[in-house]
Amino acid sequence: MPTFDYDFIVIRRRIDPLTRVLAYTAILVVALPIVALVVKVPWSTFIESVGADDSLVAIQLSLWTSGISAILCLVLGVPLAWWLSQSDVKISRIVRPIVLAPIALPPTVAGLALLGLLSRQGLLGQFIFEHTGWQMPFTSVAVIFTGLFIGTPFLVLIVESTFYHIPEEIEDAAVIDRASNGQLFRMIALPQARNGIITALLLAWARILGEFGATMMFAGSLPGSTQTWTIQIYHELDVNPDTAYALSFLMIVIAMSIFIFMRHPLVSTLTSRRNPRGELT
Repeated sequence: MPTFDYDFIVIRRRIDPLTRVLAYTAILVVALPIVALVVKVPWSTFIESVGADDSLVAIQLSLWTSGISAILCLVLGVPLAWWLSQSDVKISRIVRPIVLAPIALPPTVAGLALLGLLSRQGLLGQFIFEHTGWQMPFTSVAVIFTGLFIGTPFLVLIVESTFYHIPEEIEDAAVIDRASNGQLFRMIALPQARNGIITALLLAWARILGEFGATMMFAGSLPGSTQTWTIQIYHELDVNPDTAYALSFLMIVIAMSIFIFMRHPLVSTLTSRRNPRGELT
């Protein structure tokens, strides 16, 4: 008689009608605005709109500033996430809400907070201006710093969660082998968490690339210096709506490409589910 390996049997549960209706409604709520935007894109002049000098300058500015911000988020955020995952509970309960606060802050409040710190009359900015004669607001550096402030919490949130999911037996074995805290971080934690770090980096970069309000408040809208991709869309909406739709569509393409590219790290990190053959799905 044939034998069956019941470990490979997948039981598909039926979804009740109400849940199905709610799920389809949620899909429509998310998908319809995107479809509407795509319909409004002026395909006959798409290349001309995206290739205009102002558009290209704004896109290039956003790409290099967001790239630098994302790298800084990685360099600073990963050690912070590790420290939070290893620190005393009492300390992490105090520090974690502060670190993650920018996620919930309205963009204008985030921009105002940055001005309060780094403007010419800011807590830190006044000392910088007095000793160097330079101020950060309304410069490309302000765009980068805004991205760092906005993106770091997203990266920390995901990477810290990934560190918590590292099997304890691996860490225990390293401790038994007399691995130092630094070696545990570099040789155990980082390799084990690489998928989570990749996911967090891409999400942070996408969030930075799409930032608008805080950048407008802190960095302004100076063409070629602080007028980022999203700010350019905002200006074009009044001047040339066709260009605004074209630039918006291009940003949607980038956003969807990010999620397609990181699908494997995202699934293995956030769900850790495997199909009946033991493969990540």
